[in-house]
Amino acid sequence: MRLFVALIPPSAVLDELDRLLVPYRADWPDLKWVARDKMHITLAFLGEIDERALERLLPRLERAAGRHPRIELSFAGAGAFPGGGAHARVLWTGVYGDRGVLARLAASVNAAGRRAGIAVGEHRAFRPHLTLARSRRPTDMRPLIEGLSAYAGTTWTADTVHLVRSHLPGKGRPGLRYETIRDWPLR
Repeated sequence: MRLFVALIPPSAVLDELDRLLVPYRADWPDLKWVARDKMHITLAFLGEIDERALERLLPRLERAAGRHPRIELSFAGAGAFPGGGAHARVLWTGVYGDRGVLARLAASVNAAGRRAGIAVGEHRAFRPHLTLARSRRPTDMRPLIEGLSAYAGTTWTADTVHLVRSHLPGKGRPGLRYETIRDWPLR
């Protein structure tokens, strides 16, 4: 099963973001906009793991979540990967608030995966963001970044860590679907 660990913003925050993006979605129809029910902040991408690895992982993630406090966060502005926007494939909004606590939580979650014997993906520095849209080919997203630069979302409390399974589209299966298979409260 293909898994990742994430924070999922509350409905009111996603509603606010959804309303903000309505005109951009209409003006940029060639982008693949992330559906509201798939918006999240990735803490760790675990990739494909089997049942035995999952059994080793679950108690470690529970301990990791239990060691960290709830986190006050908000979304603001926009950016793009790679290269800042001129030839980008991913549009995102930034995550602000107690980023130190957030980075420590992400490090603990990644360490839990490694201790469970999982080759945790993406050994790059943690860059907290929420993906808004993707493009199949490099796209100049600078106008979008500029348009969203003044966005400052409502502060919210991240209080739960989610272990999420990705059900990829395939033969006889409709589009991408996410399923939370376990969650743990932050203290």
